[in-house]
Amino acid sequence: MKKRVWSSVVAMGVAVASLVGCGSVSNAATNEGSAVASNENRQVITVAASATPHAEILEAVKPILAEEGYDLQITVFDDYVQPNQVVESGEFDANYFQHIPYLNSFNEEQGTHLVNAGGIHYEPFAIYGGTKKDLAQVEKGDSVAVPNDTTNEARALLLLQDNGLLKLKEGADLTATKFDIVENPYELEIVELEAAQIPYHLEEVSYAVINGNYALSAGLSVAKDGLAAEKEDSIAASTYVNVIAVKEGAESSEKIQALVHALKSEEVITYIRETYDGAVIPYTVQ
Repeated sequence: MKKRVWSSVVAMGVAVASLVGCGSVSNAATNEGSAVASNENRQVITVAASATPHAEILEAVKPILAEEGYDLQITVFDDYVQPNQVVESGEFDANYFQHIPYLNSFNEEQGTHLVNAGGIHYEPFAIYGGTKKDLAQVEKGDSVAVPNDTTNEARALLLLQDNGLLKLKEGADLTATKFDIVENPYELEIVELEAAQIPYHLEEVSYAVINGNYALSAGLSVAKDGLAAEKEDSIAASTYVNVIAVKEGAESSEKIQALVHALKSEEVITYIRETYDGAVIPYTVQ
């Protein structure tokens, strides 16, 4: 899942329009003053997020938090390193882009102190057709693209195993690589690619296993295009739930609890289900 830092950081903000008009300056000024006062009284929550679907979901939760007196400020990052760094440094209150295995791995490798404040959703992996459009068409020598990072490659291989395309050695589970394949009846060629690039190489392979967020970004639908996908009650759902991550000790703060509670509200659960067509699944376990 995790890739090299890209340089650009895009801030998502709210544009403020200035109202100027003859005979209406007084009313406009009064209204603007009231709005400013209202905003100034709100407690700010700063969150670093990936664009899709994380920032979109956060935008949907803004009105809920505003009613509770919070000003949710979202900044979009296009890498998976800086969002953790800015939370560790205290520059941001939280981030929303990663699952628990990556969070744990990042802490171990980078010496950071980030914790899970609440699971919000998971993005099911699915097998998509490349040159083959049905799993029933699988033949010996077919190629399958999978993510090249350890966490997501294991997840892809487990999905292939669940669908009878190969078998992994016992105990490989979440650390599995293609070298852990002990049975490969179709002699599949496992093609390891950077996760974000897989959707753009579909015509070069027979099949591909793609992360939910990258499928979304490429316009792929789990429901319409996926040949097989992780189940909502699968181990993957609980293992790879995407979380709100914060610096250790902040998880019990009032504003972080408000953020998590709003993201797990029925309104947001409905938004996720209606918006993402099965590519994003609300995590409803408490």
